[in-house]
Amino acid sequence: MKLRTLIFWPHLIAGVSAGAVILLMSVTGVLLTYERQMIAWADSDFRSVVPSSGAERLPVETVLERFRQQRSVVPTAITIGSATDAPVTLTVPQQTLYADAYTGNLLGEGSEGVRPFMTELRAWHRWLAVDGEGRPVARAITGWSNFIFLFIVVSGVYLWFPRTWMWRQVKPVVVFNGKLRGKARDFNWHNVIGSWSAVILFIVVLGAMPISFPWANALVYRLVGEEPPAPAGGRRAPVARTGAAASVRGGGRSDEAQPPTGLDSGARNRFDGLNTLWARAERQVPGWRTINLRIPTSATAPVVFAIDKGNGGQPQLRSTLTLDRSTRDILSYEDFSDQSLGRQLRSILRFAHTGEVLGIGGQTLAGFASAGGAVLVWTGLALAIRRFRAWLKRRAGYAVPQEQSTSAESGFTVQN
Repeated sequence: MKLRTLIFWPHLIAGVSAGAVILLMSVTGVLLTYERQMIAWADSDFRSVVPSSGAERLPVETVLERFRQQRSVVPTAITIGSATDAPVTLTVPQQTLYADAYTGNLLGEGSEGVRPFMTELRAWHRWLAVDGEGRPVARAITGWSNFIFLFIVVSGVYLWFPRTWMWRQVKPVVVFNGKLRGKARDFNWHNVIGSWSAVILFIVVLGAMPISFPWANALVYRLVGEEPPAPAGGRRAPVARTGAAASVRGGGRSDEAQPPTGLDSGARNRFDGLNTLWARAERQVPGWRTINLRIPTSATAPVVFAIDKGNGGQPQLRSTLTLDRSTRDILSYEDFSDQSLGRQLRSILRFAHTGEVLGIGGQTLAGFASAGGAVLVWTGLALAIRRFRAWLKRRAGYAVPQEQSTSAESGFTVQN
């Protein structure tokens, strides 16, 4: 058996078996391409009003205290952007709220249309929107479908390009031909899109592997000679996303779902000293775009700042500063260069999956690749169906002469 045939049949079988799930993940991936930008656009009406030139924002402690008084709850996190008109983003369970940075007045709740829509899209993309006990099975289905897609892309690189590298043979697989119809059109589209998107698709699909499988996550570290981090015990608490990309599942009102625990006398103590610490964080990273702080759970707990110089999806531009609450000393500071090679690769792979690691240009490339993946699946399935129909016709064609021969021997001729 020829090598091309040996690769072709697993390629075809893989596409047919996982095609529906891969198509779903590709389509939802396209719709999620500009998730951060779309959420930011939906919330763009929430801006701080600068009272005068050179006016300073309210101290962080004041903003938090005014929010506590207005909402009767202590926020779990606060994010402030460097732009003069940037609002203060305050996170509570199941809700993201905006406040004016100069008055502390609440401006409103994050978009109740775009955010839930993006949340649902991500649920379909990651675990087929299955809730409850069935979610691990759904995650396994999407994970292994992604693994199969990786094989399809790798094997496709061999199948999409001709064996003879002459322009006459190469042109049909790298240039669209709008005059073709039927099987020839599907073949042309399948090969052209595959040849142009193969490299980007490989990176996008590979980036999802550590997200899908613990063994793939561990493999990233082992490939560079590092011991993978131990898995966190039990279920992790949800981590608030920072900036305009902050997004939560559902749309319930947090003040209805959570009792007003922020009204106890110790709540105010949790804010004490944050003004000085926040100013220290601003000085730590010149050119910062957003600073996020998860509100400490006690007045003595260390204060951890997530400082971002990028768009929220560029790990190479993020850093973490941990300060002692009482002494204001730096307990630790870590930027991308301080991380081990394994952690760096893991972070890059995570955001290479969405293209965000390269900014808006990377997101656009990843979106085009996802669209290409959808067309690859569609045309691949169409070609498989056409092949199956041709096989059935050949089977029927072989059966007719045998039937006619048998009938002739008995003195009858069968007319079809």
